[in-house]
Amino acid sequence: MFCRLLDAGRGGYLAVRPAGESTSRRAYLEGTNILRTEFLAAGGRIALTDFMPLGRAKDAGANDYVSLSAPRWLVRRIDVLEGEVEVDIEYRPTVEFARRRPRLVLSEGRVRLEGAGPALHSAIRFEIADDVARARARLRAGERRHLVLAPPDAVPDAAHLEKLERITTAFWREWIGYCRYRGPLADTVRRSALALKMMTYAPTGVAVAAFTTSLPETLGGERNWDYRFSWVRDTALMLHALAALGYSGEARRFLDCMRLMLEEPIEKLQVMYGVGMERALEERTLEHLEGYRGSRPVRTGNEAYRQRQTDLYGYIVEAALVYQRLGGRLAAADRRAFERMVQFIAGCWSEPDLGLWEMRGEPRHFVHSKAMCWVVVDRAIRLCGARRDWIELRDRMARELLARGRAPEGHFVQAFGDPPGQVDAALLHLPMLAVPADAETFRRTREAVERALRSGDLLRRYRSPDGLSGEDGGFVACSFWLVEALLAEERYEEAQALFERLAARANDVGLYAEEIDFGDGTFLGNFPQAFTHLALVGAAVNLDLCRRHGPKAVHGTFADRAHRAVRSTIGWRGVLAGFLHHGRARLFSSRASRL
Repeated sequence: MFCRLLDAGRGGYLAVRPAGESTSRRAYLEGTNILRTEFLAAGGRIALTDFMPLGRAKDAGANDYVSLSAPRWLVRRIDVLEGEVEVDIEYRPTVEFARRRPRLVLSEGRVRLEGAGPALHSAIRFEIADDVARARARLRAGERRHLVLAPPDAVPDAAHLEKLERITTAFWREWIGYCRYRGPLADTVRRSALALKMMTYAPTGVAVAAFTTSLPETLGGERNWDYRFSWVRDTALMLHALAALGYSGEARRFLDCMRLMLEEPIEKLQVMYGVGMERALEERTLEHLEGYRGSRPVRTGNEAYRQRQTDLYGYIVEAALVYQRLGGRLAAADRRAFERMVQFIAGCWSEPDLGLWEMRGEPRHFVHSKAMCWVVVDRAIRLCGARRDWIELRDRMARELLARGRAPEGHFVQAFGDPPGQVDAALLHLPMLAVPADAETFRRTREAVERALRSGDLLRRYRSPDGLSGEDGGFVACSFWLVEALLAEERYEEAQALFERLAARANDVGLYAEEIDFGDGTFLGNFPQAFTHLALVGAAVNLDLCRRHGPKAVHGTFADRAHRAVRSTIGWRGVLAGFLHHGRARLFSSRASRL
């Protein structure tokens, strides 16, 4: 879909624009993931509306919360709002990342790919030359045309397309209507929630990190990765974020996904999977593509799937605790899985790993990873009950963390044995994990992180060698973690001001990339970035908890904060009803969203 970002000359596209000069603006329709773009041209004004049809299956039972229906169409509607406008349309598909252009043929009002693939359906007449389909249409005020990418045998007539748009609009608005966030910048939070929902794959319940591959962390550099996969960490954090907004159905879906993952031996759990739970994600370089603004290499697959990152186990058990605290019931098999996980961590927590940031150098004893190993044992005790050997293991891990993970100056460092001042931004997360350190250690750690990594409102992830050349930009999620670290120190006004400035950094439709350039403020990295939107939601929820209930409300675990956030907005009955019905009763209270 986004290959043209990686090579302007070779990548495919479907372009619609007024002939001649024009200006444009765009926005999502309120409460939806339907995009509207308006063009102002010399002769008048037109609007394009883009959506992918989505709804609840017409024959779904009342209790089938995953039975979504999506025909895999892309619909673009053209409306003339004022005057008379000539519209130019070009369609140039490519396949296999532009290794070849398919031949196009005209057939019964469709532009079809020779062989398998979708067709472009439209009442507009096209001509084909050099494997590009082109059309120019003069349209007057009140006229409407559709362009639909769909299977060749589809019959997308205008009445059916308008019905699909109504159903899709109803689906998104029903879903976002269940959001229980009532704090500051609510529109910003709801847009992030909608983006996160769009990034989930209904059949498995997992979330992709981004929709793109190889958008660079530094223009012209080699830090170009494929993010079109599901990181276990991201999917767990998705549960934290959406559960705190009141989406208990998503919590249940993650538990289903987790159970599927834990059917394998614990030691075989991967950092990431394909959206269909594919395991092999071999990394390859596409030499024929020039890369985004000349940034090579372009990659598909991600070799990090082979890495050991012990922090991910902590995110899984934390997510299970969130689920339980919000009223969900864990099965005996779930607890047995957590027992196996504690046994596994007991044997490997003292070994080095490659850490949260997936460095491509040698494994190290990262403090964040050690803290998340402590979380595994601590949360397992909360879920399965206190056991003497588990308590002893947890206490031993805490002593090791405090003894070897702190510099003489009293702040945490990036990895055991690092000199004072060598830190990474993941350390900002530790106060929100209820790690057993005193407030002074957290304060000094936050100050050390800011001294070493902060520039304006943005932070680098780290500055230590990682096996790659060059540096990346400001990692936006880390700035939202700084908001939370300030809240943990009861510095509400400072945290709120930083949050508001970061919220203003979104693009014109409220989305964020992975990073922001320290110099000119442009986006860097893959887009839209789930990690950034997850961090935004977390910071917003914690700000609202402080505003409503005072600074102590952000203390404790993710589960504690999610429980407080949901209970304070919908009450215990609402929490229980959400889990009994998996969030369906309110999400699909009408038939308007049935496809």
